[in-house]
Amino acid sequence: MHKIIHYRNKCIGCGICQEQQPERWRMSKKDGKATLLKAAGKKDVFILPISNTQVLHAQEVAQACPVRVIKIT
Repeated sequence: MHKIIHYRNKCIGCGICQEQQPERWRMSKKDGKATLLKAAGKKDVFILPISNTQVLHAQEVAQACPVRVIKIT
């Protein structure tokens, strides 16, 4: 199983992740940064397990991030 890892503290709030995958990402009204929905977090690092069929789209979102704070493992 693969995982999306989001380093939220380094997010600049550009919104590309939400534009490309609105079912998985939201922009916080509190601080303007992206939030990975349904992810478990610890110290501004959020992890969400994903299926093999979701990896390609997740990788496209990660590559679109200008500050590379989204990783797929």
